[in-house]
Amino acid sequence: MPVDHVDTLSGGADPGSAPDAPALRIRRSEAVPMPHRAHPEDAGLDLASAEEVVIPAGGRALVDTGLALALPPGTVGMVCPRSGLAARHGITVLNGPGIVDAGYRGPIKVALHNTDLSEPFDVHVGDRIAQLVVVPFLAPRLDEVEDLEATARAGAGFGSSGGFGGGGATAGDHETTEG
Repeated sequence: MPVDHVDTLSGGADPGSAPDAPALRIRRSEAVPMPHRAHPEDAGLDLASAEEVVIPAGGRALVDTGLALALPPGTVGMVCPRSGLAARHGITVLNGPGIVDAGYRGPIKVALHNTDLSEPFDVHVGDRIAQLVVVPFLAPRLDEVEDLEATARAGAGFGSSGGFGGGGATAGDHETTEG
């Protein structure tokens, strides 16, 4: 079955890309379409399956996209769930977002999880299974210190900003909180 490919502007530019955006070099299997944005302003590039897979009820599968990438230096690719798959079928990216480092050149695979405990989910070649968001990142210098500067939040972690139910959660001296 032939795969539809996204039209490009002269010079190969993606119609949804910023004019001065660096190139995202892609090696692709003929079985899958080029990643593309559903709408020009979308952040995520849709990724498709390059293989037939059945994800059992409550199970998971590592699904090949048929792609390898050369991300621009100073960026990271985040493989994120597709909201429609999650809402309609309970399919999500298990380690979402998955991280693709700029120096990685191997196959892009997506760890999908079927949260439906009663129905398996069939993935077909060409099905859109995830989205790739490419963002800049900082690689900070690591400085080990004895103390950190005080802030209004301090060590308040899970539930400290309020939300469902009464006040924020508090941790006792024996409990650890995180971000």
